[in-house]
Amino acid sequence: MSLDDGLEDSKSGHLPGADGDAVRVLWQDEHLAVVDKPAGLMAHDSKLARGETDFLADRLRMQFGRPIFLVHRLDRATSGCLLLAFDRDSASALGKALMARDVDKHYLAVCRGWPAEPSFTIDHPLDGGPGKPEKKPAITHFERLATVELEMPSAGFATSRYALLRAEPETGRFRQIRRHLKHASHHLIGDTSHGDGRHNRNFRMLGIHRMLLHAQRLSFAHPHSGERLVVEAPPEGEFAKVLTMFCAVSGELFG
Repeated sequence: MSLDDGLEDSKSGHLPGADGDAVRVLWQDEHLAVVDKPAGLMAHDSKLARGETDFLADRLRMQFGRPIFLVHRLDRATSGCLLLAFDRDSASALGKALMARDVDKHYLAVCRGWPAEPSFTIDHPLDGGPGKPEKKPAITHFERLATVELEMPSAGFATSRYALLRAEPETGRFRQIRRHLKHASHHLIGDTSHGDGRHNRNFRMLGIHRMLLHAQRLSFAHPHSGERLVVEAPPEGEFAKVLTMFCAVSGELFG
């Protein structure tokens, strides 16, 4: 199925009557949608909300004018593909596919250092976050896409090295990619909870003030037709600026 087979209004990335703050719609039909979540916006209310009142789920209910069911979550600081359903049956079917690991999620991430291997897997159990101390299996596959060395001192060296990674989580634990990169000492840039403050400051000096994790691609079977959908969210804004920096060095194109 072509991504252009969705409702006509989804082609423009906006719904009828939506204002300039509308969340971009990447794909939509009568059962489900994939939207491009902005960085810095919480998906829904939770204990981590800290008194906030603006949530993606509320915006989407108003934008679509109907109930919505978030099939999975993205951290507040993460941008990109987010899957939702418009009815309980579709949400249940997609949730089961997610639990069965039949939903492929690809992320772009920028980390400190250059991983030694072009592709590697981190298999490291993680707890479920605050109030959930039980550790469960957690597996993330990584591919090194490009590297860059910047003329910025760090830890006694005259330069700093960074890598652009593709991350594919096999499981879905709390902040899994961020915590796995910390476990490997390749901290995610812009991550104020699990990252490295020295390198975060380097990127702020370059005008990059966001966490560099972007849900670039979702692939899943439509719960009713069975057709495999592949939906992508091109990086924008500050993340696109960082990709330009890597492209200038490697000559590769990303996104």
